[in-house]
Amino acid sequence: MTYATHVLRHSKKIGSSSNLIRHDSAVLVRWFSNGTRPSMEKGDDILRCQSGLISRERHNIPKSFNRCYSGSAVSNNSCRTVSPRMSCGNALRTTIAPCTSTGSMSFIRRSSGSQAPSRRGFSSASDLPPHQAIGMPSLSPTMTEGNIARWLKKEGDKVSPGEVLCEVETDKATVEMECMEEGYLAKILHGDGASSIKVGEVIAVTVEEEDDIAKFKDYQPSTSDATPSPKAPASPPPPKEEVAEKPVTPSQPKVSKPSAADRIFASPLARKIAEDHNIPLTNIKGTGPEGRIVKADIDDYLASRGKEAPAAAPKADTSLDYTDIPVAQIRKVTASRLLLSKQTIPHYYLTVDTCVDKLIELRSKLNSLQEASGGKKLSVNDLVIKAAALALRKVPQCNSSWTNDYIRQYHNVNINVAVQTDNGLYVPVVRDADKKGLSTISEEVKNLAQKAKENSLKPQDYEGGTFTVSNLGGPFGIKQFCAIINPPQSAILAVGSAEKRVLPGSSEGQYKFASMMSVTLSCDHRVIDGAIGAEWLKAFKGYIESPESMLL
Repeated sequence: MTYATHVLRHSKKIGSSSNLIRHDSAVLVRWFSNGTRPSMEKGDDILRCQSGLISRERHNIPKSFNRCYSGSAVSNNSCRTVSPRMSCGNALRTTIAPCTSTGSMSFIRRSSGSQAPSRRGFSSASDLPPHQAIGMPSLSPTMTEGNIARWLKKEGDKVSPGEVLCEVETDKATVEMECMEEGYLAKILHGDGASSIKVGEVIAVTVEEEDDIAKFKDYQPSTSDATPSPKAPASPPPPKEEVAEKPVTPSQPKVSKPSAADRIFASPLARKIAEDHNIPLTNIKGTGPEGRIVKADIDDYLASRGKEAPAAAPKADTSLDYTDIPVAQIRKVTASRLLLSKQTIPHYYLTVDTCVDKLIELRSKLNSLQEASGGKKLSVNDLVIKAAALALRKVPQCNSSWTNDYIRQYHNVNINVAVQTDNGLYVPVVRDADKKGLSTISEEVKNLAQKAKENSLKPQDYEGGTFTVSNLGGPFGIKQFCAIINPPQSAILAVGSAEKRVLPGSSEGQYKFASMMSVTLSCDHRVIDGAIGAEWLKAFKGYIESPESMLL
């Protein structure tokens, strides 16, 4: 009676279990008979069924059967998850991992996603042991490809978590890539200086055992994903052959035309001039009697060819001596962003002259105090950065960026400072410049500039700026220039050099000398109206000409 009772209890499930009966009758027997055994043994008994339990979808097992693993019958509130994993020989083996869920039995396929910089691989070849393929990581939001600057580890070296494997040149800086697992570096697929490596592409392979290193001497990444691509070009050859055969038919009439054409009539003088200038008579149409080519026809042809001669002049440039310089990744990104800025941002420019006599005097006093305390000297650019930050706090509309739906106004004043290096243009950021003292700003700018020249800036050193200052006056003596806005910012300040000028005095007929500095503000007209930009320059000029107010 006990078994009959369980049969009646599960009679509703029998109708939906036809597929289960066809696949494994033993499972059904255990399913019904488990009611007479302690509930603690049910989960283990189910897991002993090794065939037909790889996945419910694969064997069409109904959902009602899946529910039998959970519910009140499982008193220990735990289950075991069967997760298939690819191993050597492409054989499917199951590993049992504990989980705390009381829900239905789950079957989890562990696979390596394309977003992960490294993945565990199990080769189908018997001579390759399990290994870890390390892919090119995505180290910035805009990175699509990277370069290998240099490897700090060589093939055969032991690696541990946290150790630096190599230096990767991203679209903005050079970043160190660390190892995530312990093992041995078996194969380096892209050596020092390798460029244009797509994100996710395998750059190296590590193994767990040192004896497995030699097996990866001739290793190449799996091309299973790329196998369909060579087959695609195989279809175009037939059309190419057909296209090649078609010109054969029209070529026959072309050959017959010269044979049937009459000989060219030309005067002796016309023939002599044509030979001297290497002019084929077939290119000239005669205007003499019965189409005869005369001297006037040759002269007209030479005159028309003389007009076309300037167009052919650039051919002489092929003899120039030149050198093709490889483009660094930072220069590629700078070029694309500046091109995007000029094409999509409506620039306009505002220029003002500021007197910097008091600024230079204050700088001299502060530098004497810095030298006495052992600090570094302040530069005029440090004072300009501070004045720009305070002006942004006074006119926050200029501390904004444009989006299609709204204007985002920032509450932090982060100033990017343009730094020119041998590798290209960098713009490290001084965060919260309006809240920092002049000595702190000066120290940060010097440290960031040194990092930029060493190509060792981190993402946090250049991301998050809200305004940019570019100074070509102090280092290069440029009087005035217009800078290109650094998107997504809406303004950039171009600072020129200070020069002595003669200005009108307080009374008529009197003159005075003053040091004047020209600054030009480039604005995004979508965000900053002309009056707002002028208001910001007025505030900036006030801080430059009354520098004591910056210390308050």
